[in-house]
Amino acid sequence: MKVAIRIPTPLKKFAGEQEMIKAEGGTVGEVMRWLTDTYPGLKERLQDEHGKIRQFVNIYVNDQDIRFIQNLETPLKEGDQ
Repeated sequence: MKVAIRIPTPLKKFAGEQEMIKAEGGTVGEVMRWLTDTYPGLKERLQDEHGKIRQFVNIYVNDQDIRFIQNLETPLKEGDQ
């Protein structure tokens, strides 16, 4: 399913200057893997050396912080942001 990823201004240079990227995936983790494979410059800024989301990185699905739902296992549905 397609979801929209909003890229913050400081990270746009690592994502081809795009503000919004459409991606496919059933969970936040799947979308993160796609995003960091497609835009390798984002990986070290979003994840630590063990592949975990860095502490200062906040990821939201429809305005909900994934740390308070299912983290990388948070399921996604068509049209989520």
